[in-house]
Amino acid sequence: MKKLLCLVAVCLVLFAAGTALAAEKIVVRVAHTIAPDSHYNKGLEHLGKLLDEATKGQIELQIFHSSQLGSERDAIEGVSMGTLEMTLVSSAPLANFTNAFLVFDLPFIIQDRQKAYAWMDGPEGRKILDSVLSKGMVGLGIWENGFRMLTNSKKPVAVPDDLKGLKIRLMENPIHVGTFKTLGAYPVPMPFGELFTALQQSTVDGQENPLIIISTSKFAEVQKHLSLTGHFYAPAILLINKDFWEKTLTEEQRKIFTEAELKARHWEREFCIEIEKQLVGDLKAQGMVVTEPDKAKFFEAVQPVYKEFEEKVGKEAIQKLVDAQK
Repeated sequence: MKKLLCLVAVCLVLFAAGTALAAEKIVVRVAHTIAPDSHYNKGLEHLGKLLDEATKGQIELQIFHSSQLGSERDAIEGVSMGTLEMTLVSSAPLANFTNAFLVFDLPFIIQDRQKAYAWMDGPEGRKILDSVLSKGMVGLGIWENGFRMLTNSKKPVAVPDDLKGLKIRLMENPIHVGTFKTLGAYPVPMPFGELFTALQQSTVDGQENPLIIISTSKFAEVQKHLSLTGHFYAPAILLINKDFWEKTLTEEQRKIFTEAELKARHWEREFCIEIEKQLVGDLKAQGMVVTEPDKAKFFEAVQPVYKEFEEKVGKEAIQKLVDAQK
């Protein structure tokens, strides 16, 4: 009888311990708007693996891709309000929440990727990330989206005049819109989740995105022309809800998360660089006509954009980023 009671007691202790461990498991939902085979998703999967290993399963990353939880703006607002724990988004939509990220949106401001990484990972990048603290968010790191290229269904684009009259989908960002207006196009801001259908139905003639998004989104099916403009460099920002970060996670868990994020950030950047090398050939094989544009003419044509937005972005911020790449 004593043995039976002891066995029952042990089982109860083990059950209670297991229940406690299960209760301590933390689920982090992270949303993004692009495909499951994209650089965003691959990078977040790597982050999830690192967190799982480092916490022995106590922190689980649940990834929602392909706009399952709404647009980038929806995701940012969700993280800000605490209805979503985390998101990985382009920096451009953050212009609706803070001016600090606008410096990245100036055309051709990023010339040297590696030097720009060092700047983004240093004190200046941290200042930009900290600008979202007042919005109830913590900026964990600046990841990679890539240099944005132009596609359209009408004609090759080699010089700025080729853009005149084309309806181009853009993100909801004032500098992006101003840039394409300056180049003579008709900017059409819309959420990414609506883009493929808009291209398919000729609601818009073209769009601009990094090569990896052009590829994973299958835009070659609805776009004939690809122009390697590299007009904007697009960082991606990993955001987490401030209360969740400070109150749900312990100090030790925040340390683990920070270390895992840094490793995942570097991994995702390298993934982007490596895959870009093959994407132009892949897109050609899918039937796209690729044009190497005259970037000098484009750079000259967008100089009025710098003058228009210099005060809003901040002359000092612009100069610091330019100087960091010299």
